[in-house]
Amino acid sequence: MKNILLTAFFIAISIISYGNGIKTDTLTLFDQARNRAVPLVIYSGTKPGKKQKLVILNHGYGMPNTAYSSIANNLAAHGYYVVSIQHDLPGDQPIPNTGNVYETRKPFWDRGVQNILFVIQQLKTRKPGLDYSNIILIGHSYGADIVMLFAQEHPEAVAKVISLDNRRVPIPRISHPQLFSLRSSDQPADAGVLPTAEEQSKYHIRIVALPHTIHNDMGDNGTPAQKEEINKYILEFLKQEPRSLK
Repeated sequence: MKNILLTAFFIAISIISYGNGIKTDTLTLFDQARNRAVPLVIYSGTKPGKKQKLVILNHGYGMPNTAYSSIANNLAAHGYYVVSIQHDLPGDQPIPNTGNVYETRKPFWDRGVQNILFVIQQLKTRKPGLDYSNIILIGHSYGADIVMLFAQEHPEAVAKVISLDNRRVPIPRISHPQLFSLRSSDQPADAGVLPTAEEQSKYHIRIVALPHTIHNDMGDNGTPAQKEEINKYILEFLKQEPRSLK
């Protein structure tokens, strides 16, 4: 990782939106160790407070990293520093749909985990004032599988992880980081992905069903009411202490 830090290149373009008080920046990092660009969109308040908590947002497969702006803008408006990663790039191999899906897609999720690790390390250099002891991951679908794999492999690196419909990667049966999952009304998870009621209680994992929201409406495609509900649950979870999650 040290070598990555020394050999990273940065390209940044700033776009400021004054209408909602949110500043939006685009930034492309380049990881020479993997010969891979990692494009970002960054959302933050125009008057940020001290020690902003970092939220890393992870898109669904085939979606741009701008497709969850309703979540990103809402979090930025509440004082979070939100970074949305673009995991899929032009020229990438398509994600497999045949065979053992967990095995064939695992390299794609692994790449997402490496992207998150790389972004965290780069931000520590560029934005040293952020609160890196309380990093939050949020992901939808493919991105939700990535964040749950990250929680499984690097639990010490993050404080809270939110999935919007992870369907393949099991939610880790652990108490740290704090885990929360919102579930759509139309896309069931694979067997063993969701913890049992007993496991939820034991590890303080929160699972909430959204009976009026389908899988594809968990981002900017959703109605205003669906977006409001998802944002409400996300903020409630982020504000709660671990013992209140039973």
